[in-house]
Parts: sequence; structure tokens; C-alpha cells
Amino acid sequence: MTFRRFAIYSAATLVAAWVVFPLALITLAAFTPRDTLYAWPRPIWPGTFTLATMRAFLGATDVLRSTWNSLVVAVMTIGMEFLVAAPAAYALARYRFRGRDAVQFLVLATKMFPATILAIPLAVAFIRWGLYDTLLGVALVHTALAVPFVMTMVTGIFVAISYELEEAAMTLGSGRLGAVVRITLPMALPGLAAAAIFTFITSWNEVFAASILTVDHRTLPALILTSVVGGGGGAPLDYRFAGGFFMIVPALVIILLIRRYLLTLWGVTLR
Repeated sequence: MTFRRFAIYSAATLVAAWVVFPLALITLAAFTPRDTLYAWPRPIWPGTFTLATMRAFLGATDVLRSTWNSLVVAVMTIGMEFLVAAPAAYALARYRFRGRDAVQFLVLATKMFPATILAIPLAVAFIRWGLYDTLLGVALVHTALAVPFVMTMVTGIFVAISYELEEAAMTLGSGRLGAVVRITLPMALPGLAAAAIFTFITSWNEVFAASILTVDHRTLPALILTSVVGGGGGAPLDYRFAGGFFMIVPALVIILLIRRYLLTLWGVTLR
């Protein structure tokens, strides 16, 4: 093994450990008995495991309903994201027009404004439009948050796909839309899957807008935040670890479900 390959593998191992270690600690704490969790010194590896903490968390008020709200918001966000970002990304990748670079810059420039300064204007506007305390309103905000990154990502994907393939399809009788649907989109699926993962995680973890714009229809992160910072010292430690573990699981499941497309993007074939 060469030194270069050893350095790459070592760096990859360190990055993986940096990511996995906190997740492992949260998982262990979520299934640790409560008396062991509060013991001092606290063992890293508990002698016994229990589902009592997770059952108590899932049985807490509004947890399952908030989880459903988060899933609905994430699905709506992904759908609206691709309706907005995919056509815009295709236009930026395939056409050359005056102001093209300015459009890309202005879209990315929207990330310069912190969401906190938009809290009051958003709340007032959503109240006037009848979108306050609705899942659609939260999904619209999440879509706006993710559009700049997703559009930039998908633009690069379309640029990497040769336009000559679409032209060949059109010379054989296919229209522009048919060429895009039959040729470009199947080839872009790995990148679109990566964009979908990014959008889902952005929506699933977003807490600020969901906390500001909802009262009775909170998403799971907003509910957990309200419980943790609530009065009386907030939620107990075991509740926090259970909530953290429950927040991690859906993102991991989504990644596992569409990992084939991601590996294809990196040139790896699953057998």
C-alpha cells in the first residue's frame, strides 16, 4: 500500500469516526435504562438495554402526530423542490442567455440572509395568506431554503450529461420533452437521488421556521425543541436522547433505500 493510499484511507476513517461516534453514543443512550443513564460515573457501554425510554418517548403527547407532520412536510418539500429546481437547472445547463450568471448568483445570494430576520415578516405574510400553522406553509419555507443548493447541484448534473444524446433522440422522432424524460432524467437519477436526500434532511431537521410558523401542527423537531427548552428545566435527559435517536433513523433509512443511485453516481455497481 502506497503512502498516498494509506493517507486517504486514514483520513476517510477519521471522518467516518467523527460522524459515527456521536450517533453511536446517542443510540446507546436511547436504549440505556434510566437509572444507568443518570448514574455517575456513567458507563459508555451499559450492562443492559431497554426499550422503556423509546416507548415513553413514542407515547408522549403529539410525538407520533408530529412525526407524521414532518414526513408530510418533507414529501411536499421534495415534490415542490423538483418542480421548481429541476426545470430551472435544466434551463441553466442547456441554454445560454443574457443574465444567466446573474440568475445563478441571485439564487445563491438568497442564502446570505439569515432566517431569523425573516421570522416576523414571514409570520405576518402567512397569517394574511391563510398559511400560518399549516403544513403547506412550512413546506413552502423549506422549499425556499433548499432551492439554491438543489438547483446548483442539479445544474451540474445536467451539464455533465451530453446534449448530443438528446439531439440523437430528437433526430429519431422524439420531441424535446420526450428526449428529456427518456434520456436525460434516467441518466440524472443518481444526482437527483442525492438532491432528494439533501432536501429530505434539510426539511426533516429544520426547526426554526417550523417553530415560528406552527402552533397546533408542529413538526417533530419543533415539538422536541419546545419540550427541551420548556419551563421547569425542560425535558429529562432520557427523553432528549430518545428524541435524538428518533430524529436520526428516518434520514438513515432514506439513504439506505436510495443508496444504489448514490453508488451509481460514484461509479460503483451493486450486485
